[in-house]
Amino acid sequence: MARALTGYTVVDFSHVVAGPLATHFLALNGARVIKVETPTGDLLRNYSPNRDEWGMAPAFRGINIGKESVSLDLKSDEGLAAAKRLIAEADIVVENFRPGVMDRLGLGYEAARALNPRIIYCSVSGFGQTGEMRNVAAIDQIVQSMSGLMRLSGEEGDPPMRIGFPVVDTYTGLLAAFAIQTAVVQKERGLVDSQNVDVAMLDATMVMLSSVINPLLMVGQEHRRTGNRGFSRAPTADTFACKTGELTVGAVEDHHVAKMLAVLGVSALLDDPRFATRIDRLTNADAMRDALAAAFATRDAVEWETAFRDAGLSAARVMDIGEAIAMPHLADRDLILEIDGERVLNAGFRLETGSPGTGRGAPRLGADTDRITTAPGIAARG
Repeated sequence: MARALTGYTVVDFSHVVAGPLATHFLALNGARVIKVETPTGDLLRNYSPNRDEWGMAPAFRGINIGKESVSLDLKSDEGLAAAKRLIAEADIVVENFRPGVMDRLGLGYEAARALNPRIIYCSVSGFGQTGEMRNVAAIDQIVQSMSGLMRLSGEEGDPPMRIGFPVVDTYTGLLAAFAIQTAVVQKERGLVDSQNVDVAMLDATMVMLSSVINPLLMVGQEHRRTGNRGFSRAPTADTFACKTGELTVGAVEDHHVAKMLAVLGVSALLDDPRFATRIDRLTNADAMRDALAAAFATRDAVEWETAFRDAGLSAARVMDIGEAIAMPHLADRDLILEIDGERVLNAGFRLETGSPGTGRGAPRLGADTDRITTAPGIAARG
């Protein structure tokens, strides 16, 4: 199957999540990704509480499928020479060391372009390759803290709380993959010969928060924490405790609100002047929510979910990750790949032709070192 990046070779010097996730999407889109690791390997290989999984932890395997692994000591003459040969024959280089590290090794963008005038070179870092904070160390939760992200969720007065997964790393990896593929398009259209791509975790996070940052920039509107109430702040777009379980509903437009109240059996609320219009409901949101909460408490969440969906309304029970991934609907979405007897997430989108995917599992540390570094035409041999 011809995928979008079939024929492209990526030399990947990145580690942990953001950089490897970017190259993960390139691999799923057909690129050959040669993962260059230190002799001790990517730290993510050991991100598991189970020592038996160290070296090939599930967190590592999940975002390194389809790649090959070369173990090089970049501080040795032999390792550095091998890395340069790889770069000379690659199409794309990705790295996520601190700014300046690759330059000191002789593997930075200018050195790479001297070796390969048509290289696309992507650097992923905490704060970018320029600016006063370029040398400051960063990991996901540090950027969550300083970006304002930790003060967005919960209720007013709650302490700050980290999002429960590496959301900064994840979005940065996605943005880096998009940026790299943008550079590929530029190159294929003859707009550039080479390209230097600079992706910063803090920049990416600010873009991810555009729905709250743009109103602040444009009209000075500051974000208010509203718990589980939706972005519209409507009391009819919230999460409610039911007789058993919880249900999230999303009714904002007047005709959806009318349907919602009818399903709940409380249509008379619209006759109350406090709740007659959208602005009235926003003004009296807490009172409206209290009235709705009493109705939701009379039936189980699964019953309300069925009733709401039958009425054409948006509603979903609150589920845990295990329940969510087991939904039969996902079986028809090409979301899960079966590789070596394991199930792992795919890219999350489908194409009519050339959809993303791979049949190759994650590599063991250095599994491809001898084959790749000793053969002529290093990057040409898959």
